[in-house]
Parts: sequence; structure tokens; C-alpha cells
Amino acid sequence: MKTSQEMLSSILKTTQMGQVGIRSVLNASMRPGLRKALESQLQEYDSIESQAHAIAGQRGWELSDLQGGVRMMTDMMTRMKLSYGNADSKIAGMMIQGNTRGMITGLKNLHQYNSLDCQISGLSQKLLDCETANIRQMQSFL
Repeated sequence: MKTSQEMLSSILKTTQMGQVGIRSVLNASMRPGLRKALESQLQEYDSIESQAHAIAGQRGWELSDLQGGVRMMTDMMTRMKLSYGNADSKIAGMMIQGNTRGMITGLKNLHQYNSLDCQISGLSQKLLDCETANIRQMQSFL
């Protein structure tokens, strides 16, 4: 079973991974509509991350951030994938894959979480809703 602190840590890492993924593609050439969608998603991830930090701070919890190696590998893999072909479609595909992985992790965690902590359950659901919306939004750019 997951503790409230473990759930919050997973939420934090998922939002950070989303931000890393988006930032790693923002330098690529893409349609303005795709760029605007990604910037909006980045803001949403940042907002959820801030909320996770605020909850942890209120409770005196120390949460670990996403490891630097993961950030570096994500950035390198993204650049490799964008080196050929239609960038918009590739970016949208990568974003859909990343959001899907985040949803799977979030749902597994929720199934292992028995606490009635409304703040953390609510934030976890907000992240799942965000990822679902992100997937729908990216489908038009494939």
C-alpha cells in the first residue's frame, strides 16, 4: 500500500517528467497551435507541481525530485527522435506516450492507496484529468 507521502512524491515526479518532456521539444520547429498547446500543458504541470510542494510543506515532508540522469536521458532521446521526419506528428506522439505512461502510473498508485486524504487524492485525480485532456489535445497534431 502507498502512503500519502509516497503518493505525493509520485505526483511530483510525474509532473516534473511532463515538464522535462515538453521543455525538451519546445526548441523544435513546430506549428504555432502545437506550441501554444504545449506551453499551456507546461503551465498546468507547473501548477500541479506547486500544489504538491505546498502540501508537502504544510506537512513537513521532504519530497525527492526527479533524478538528473532521467532528465538528461529524456532530453537526449527526444532530440534523437526529432532528428528526422514530421516534427509535429513526432512531438504529438511522444506527448501522448508520456501522458499515457503517467496515467498508468497514477492509476496503479491510486489502486494501492487506501488513505482518505482528500488533498492528495484530489491532486492525483487532477493530474489524471490533465493527462487525459493532454492526450485528447495532442491527437489532432498526429
